[in-house]
Amino acid sequence: MNTRIAVVVGNPKPLSRTHAAAVLLADRLGGADLVVDLADVAGELFDPSSSRVAGLVEEVAASDLLVVASPTYKATYTGLLKAFLDRFPHEGLAGVTAVPLMLGASPVHALAPEHGLRPLLVELGASVPTRGLFVLDAQHDDPAVYDTWLATAGALLGRQTATDLQVVSA
Repeated sequence: MNTRIAVVVGNPKPLSRTHAAAVLLADRLGGADLVVDLADVAGELFDPSSSRVAGLVEEVAASDLLVVASPTYKATYTGLLKAFLDRFPHEGLAGVTAVPLMLGASPVHALAPEHGLRPLLVELGASVPTRGLFVLDAQHDDPAVYDTWLATAGALLGRQTATDLQVVSA
């Protein structure tokens, strides 16, 4: 069984460093089947009748492994990401294994994925078996950062998804 990998990027800037980091991590996990750059649908997030956003929610909920990425903004994730995740019903991510990924300018925010994003994903029913990944903005394109994290997290994610997850190194 192939692992369906989805990425959600909560940066208000399209094709941001956060986007690049999330795609790089997904590539290390076997490649994303779906990449949702929320900057592309920002104008529709507060429209409850948006079929485009509803479709993205359904596609994300159908994934096996989900990378949820955000820049660190005021010590937590962006409102854009929160607005999207608020579209999921209670337990809307049940059966999905999630990886919180956050970028920031300073290591002082290194626990932001654990204190902010992890509880939200768990509340939505996702399993978060590994520590979240925090990446310094200046290192967002350094494969070694992801490979170091994956040295521990990769095996846990593979066991959790019970699929043929193959961690790819640089």
